[in-house]
Amino acid sequence: MMDVIIADDDPTMLAILRAVVEQSGHTVVAAVRDGQAAWDAYEQNPVPLVVLDWEMPKLDGLGICRRIRASANADPFLLVVTGRKTREDLLKALDAGADDYMSKPVTPDEFAARLRIVERRIQITGARKQAELELRRARYLAGIGETSLALQHEINNPLAAMLSHAALLEAGMVEDDEKEEALATIVQQARRIGDVVKRLRQIDQP
Repeated sequence: MMDVIIADDDPTMLAILRAVVEQSGHTVVAAVRDGQAAWDAYEQNPVPLVVLDWEMPKLDGLGICRRIRASANADPFLLVVTGRKTREDLLKALDAGADDYMSKPVTPDEFAARLRIVERRIQITGARKQAELELRRARYLAGIGETSLALQHEINNPLAAMLSHAALLEAGMVEDDEKEEALATIVQQARRIGDVVKRLRQIDQP
């Protein structure tokens, strides 16, 4: 089930489109008759499907397509419905960011079939994006594993030096004239470990 915004300045066409969307099991969150109202509705609720008439008051369908594609919101499927039928018009719609194009007159059966196609395409796109996200996560975790192995060696060496000098000092096995040097070594190795920890904090998630 999808949330859908519909915009058409023809009240009859708007009613037909709305009825088909609802009969197909989807939810119409806004059914408006001008482009500005459609844009306002999308800003408030960036739905996965927006059905747009080309020619509308205040802002036409292609203008809405361009605004949506330029916005930072989600990437919806944009279906333009219009009386224009030429190849040049189709190219204009696609260039503006539309995903698909239907020529009027649109019958309920034709629109219902197109909705099923749109739904499948949205599902496929969502699955692809999820797979890409999982791949990025896997690569990130693999990188963390490799980094942790490398840093383990960088930490173990100075840590061993620190502990050995500390143990000698604690056991009283360091001559007085060598204590200052032993303490300096401990401080130096502690700083090395501190640098490694600082680098770990700078590792960001994808």
